[in-house]
Amino acid sequence: MIITTSALAFRDALPDAGTLLGLDLGTQTIGTAFCDAGWRFASPGKTIKRGKFGADKALLEALIRERSIRGVVIGLPLNMDGSEGPRAQSSRAYARNLGVLNLPILLWDERWSTTGAERGLIEQDMSRAKRATRIDSAAAAVILQGAIDALAGGMF
Repeated sequence: MIITTSALAFRDALPDAGTLLGLDLGTQTIGTAFCDAGWRFASPGKTIKRGKFGADKALLEALIRERSIRGVVIGLPLNMDGSEGPRAQSSRAYARNLGVLNLPILLWDERWSTTGAERGLIEQDMSRAKRATRIDSAAAAVILQGAIDALAGGMF
């Protein structure tokens, strides 16, 4: 099991590619997304109401079994200057806690994920109320797409 910010190390831990789970960790919700086994496209999943870690872990384990997940990509909320603040530390701690799943974990820069997700939902002419319910999973898909683009394209 590996927890890394290196796409190369993560890819090396998954020599046969495989379906990945993307997570956008909010304080109240967790947005989920999935990609195909060939790492071509990411799609939003469901948004999970965040609770105690044990309950979150049980829900994530069910998704992992259901989708035959081979690795996890977690958004790492860096500051605009690239430094890490309390939210990044929280994401790192969550990743360490998910280590019990025994899957490779990639922490991926999520600085523009919510903005990109919001723009995409607006382009779909989605109402503000509907966007509010889907933004976290859409952001997880943006995070995961960025990671798989780097993984598949070899941009490390």
